[in-house]
Amino acid sequence: MVQALRSARGHLAKAAQLLRSRTAESQSLPRPMSLPAALAAFMPPASDLQQRPPGRSATSAASAPPPEATTQPPHPSHPTRHYRAIWLSDIHLGTAGCQANYLLDFLKHNESDQLYLVGDIIDGWQLRRGWYWPQSHNDVVQKLLRKARKGTEVIYVPGNHDEVARQFDGLAFGDITVREDAVHVTAAGRRLWVVHGDLFDGVVQHARWLAYLGDSLYTLILAINRHFNRIRARLGFPYWSLSQYLKHQVKNAVNYINSFEQAMVDEARRRGCDGVICGHIHKAEIREVDGQLYCNDGDWVESLSALVETQDGELQIVYWTTLLDAPATAGRRTVATA
Repeated sequence: MVQALRSARGHLAKAAQLLRSRTAESQSLPRPMSLPAALAAFMPPASDLQQRPPGRSATSAASAPPPEATTQPPHPSHPTRHYRAIWLSDIHLGTAGCQANYLLDFLKHNESDQLYLVGDIIDGWQLRRGWYWPQSHNDVVQKLLRKARKGTEVIYVPGNHDEVARQFDGLAFGDITVREDAVHVTAAGRRLWVVHGDLFDGVVQHARWLAYLGDSLYTLILAINRHFNRIRARLGFPYWSLSQYLKHQVKNAVNYINSFEQAMVDEARRRGCDGVICGHIHKAEIREVDGQLYCNDGDWVESLSALVETQDGELQIVYWTTLLDAPATAGRRTVATA
């Protein structure tokens, strides 16, 4: 972990140095090298820059080849896609790490019959420490309320960061229904248990102080991630999650994720469901675990991902790392198919 942080700090320092010397180099060199080409020597390797492993088939996860990444050039007239259902979680409104502009862009270009908000929509932990609520966060709330008013069935399943909302289980606010958990039936007839997942996190349940400490460290890493990607954007590189990269290099974190997935599918089986849809660990995934379908819709502070169900009942993970309504920049919108 320490080595990975030092490596990230080195990337930031070198990028800043190149930015400061750009003008001087352009005057001294007869044919200046492009800045992206100059950075290629010390940027993370191409294998690390792949933002997320693609989703795999629920029936042949081990053998199915990864789907081709699709790139859609940013354009304000990009057509709106309509899904049977969309799952969003871990938005963390009220924190500086929330990628509200990307989420707003996603909500503008994607509609659904049902919309599940799978916990940690508002970060009450951070708001208790200090108030942070820019206009873009308010716009997200208004956008969700507007979708509910226009006929989308919006179901809010609170998580640990917005657990205060659990006391309103079964009530509706502004056409949004609050549920402790839910069961979604796909077009193919599969029953999927929808829950945030924090109740199966031993740290959150039995060592709350440790969870708060981890949350503070995580916030620091996200701050580094924001500065890192600000430099990448200026240099013409697409969004890349430094925080995800660091987390996946730590063996204990990988073991924790595997244990979490196993606990979730075991509980879904006990409830008579065919699988589970959750959030909480900020790692988007679609795969089979012991004959059960495990789906995690990711988050909107690191992976910028959502889980969707097409009208044909196909589950997909959508990574929204390009602002379609922004000026054309290097970026990618990747769709991973289940």
